[in-house]
Amino acid sequence: MADNVLVKIDEQVKGNKVIVYMKGKPNLPQCGFSAHTMEILQSYGYPFETVDALEDPAIREGIKQYSNWPTIPQVFINGKFIGGCDIVHELHERGELAPLLKAAFSEP
Repeated sequence: MADNVLVKIDEQVKGNKVIVYMKGKPNLPQCGFSAHTMEILQSYGYPFETVDALEDPAIREGIKQYSNWPTIPQVFINGKFIGGCDIVHELHERGELAPLLKAAFSEP
């Protein structure tokens, strides 16, 4: 894996309060897990960035190495890896996702 890809990912993760590496675009997800993750995040109304991992094979493999997580989508809040679809779903169901998002957007 080229170091420059990992540097690019690190800059994206640290440069956005919320970023999602997904398959497809928010309005046109290319897998059910990405679609469900989008539904959950959009329900909160906070802005977030996305990266379509299908557009760049280096990003698609690099994000897995960066987070040490084998699947996509991957959600990062305030530079911290939160998890994939299942974890985001669980956090949402338990009411634990809202405070993470609120904290991200209440910090300067």
